[in-house]
Amino acid sequence: MSKNILEVKNLHVNAKDTEILHGVNLTIGEDETHVLMGPNGTGKSTLGYAITGNPGYTVTSGKIIFNGEDITDMPVNERAKKGIFLSFQNPLEVPGVTLSAFIRSALEQKTGKRIRLFDYKKKLAETMKLLSMDESYAERDLNVGFSGGEKKKAEILQMLMLEPSLAILDETDSGLDVDAVRTVSKGISIYKEKCHGSLLIITHSTRILESLSVDVTHVMEEGVIVKNGDASLVDQINENGFKAE
Repeated sequence: MSKNILEVKNLHVNAKDTEILHGVNLTIGEDETHVLMGPNGTGKSTLGYAITGNPGYTVTSGKIIFNGEDITDMPVNERAKKGIFLSFQNPLEVPGVTLSAFIRSALEQKTGKRIRLFDYKKKLAETMKLLSMDESYAERDLNVGFSGGEKKKAEILQMLMLEPSLAILDETDSGLDVDAVRTVSKGISIYKEKCHGSLLIITHSTRILESLSVDVTHVMEEGVIVKNGDASLVDQINENGFKAE
């Protein structure tokens, strides 16, 4: 039986002066894949931001436990070092910082060690090849001029290079064409095979789930998780929509 890597206990979260999450409970075990679904505006992304420590979201009560440690008040950079990764729904552009430099800096911050440039570039090139990414993207400014699909591929590349214990993917398949979804799905599968990490996939669409083995499906409505089930719950949602009963 796998141990729990993440435990969210009765979590209440505010954005500015408005409470968005009203007592969320969620447990994810090691090497498990969880899917979080629900209507727009119900707090799914807020949960991802709260778990990763985004300062724009305030935990007013409840706890977030990661690998047995209470990280509720831990800053975002320290959570990242411990192995929590968030793929953003709308990745930001960062002029003046190349994709390669960004990932190398993140790796060095995570490990606390300098990384040999030759070794790093070799691993980066190998990983980009797995994602069918043109190596020239490594020396382009992060997400600047990237298409939606290229931005999402860049985020999956970061995930594969950083090898987090828990990856939270927020609407990673949003706005992607069929080929881009296949590439992103392939990257997620590689992450599972290579890193054996845990996944929390926040999504409206089920296209990205087709090649994955889902362990648990959750439905969120109005800031709380109202239903939990196995992979078959995804099919029920596709057929009947989001229903708590």
